[in-house]
Amino acid sequence: MSEKELVKKAKAGDKDAFCQLYSLYKDRLYRYAYYRLGNADDAQDAVSDCIVSAYEQIKNLRKAEAFSSWIFKILHAACSSYVKLQIKQRECESVDTVKSSSNLFITIDESKTELCQALDMLGSDEKEIVLLSVVAGFTSKEISRVTGLTAGSVRSKLSRSIAKMRNFLE
Repeated sequence: MSEKELVKKAKAGDKDAFCQLYSLYKDRLYRYAYYRLGNADDAQDAVSDCIVSAYEQIKNLRKAEAFSSWIFKILHAACSSYVKLQIKQRECESVDTVKSSSNLFITIDESKTELCQALDMLGSDEKEIVLLSVVAGFTSKEISRVTGLTAGSVRSKLSRSIAKMRNFLE
């Protein structure tokens, strides 16, 4: 059964069809969330939130062929929520650390790969575009639907971001 047919069945309330769609996308969704959030637990939670939301909203999807960009847009929003949560937690931890200790040391997570470090040096919009392109396999037009940028801006930012990463990795 084609992806388009699965989407139509899922829109009609077929739970098995939605499960099959999830099976088609779960690895790409997880990889995107993992590289965006940098944490396996948060990535799994973001994907779970995305899937629950997609299941609840699938009847609102207008075009079956837009499913791919639609579900990644939902995941983008879920990841953004986790990023905001991470920032709040870090701010609270930082305040608690400053209160409890006069010696504040910044530790570097040495388990990060060079690729993760290269991604971390990008701005959030640049990182988003690289992940949607490389991990999700989206075209610039599809990325533009998720991010709200024009396809030309996406191509330009992607090119500059990859050049930055290449320079860092060399």
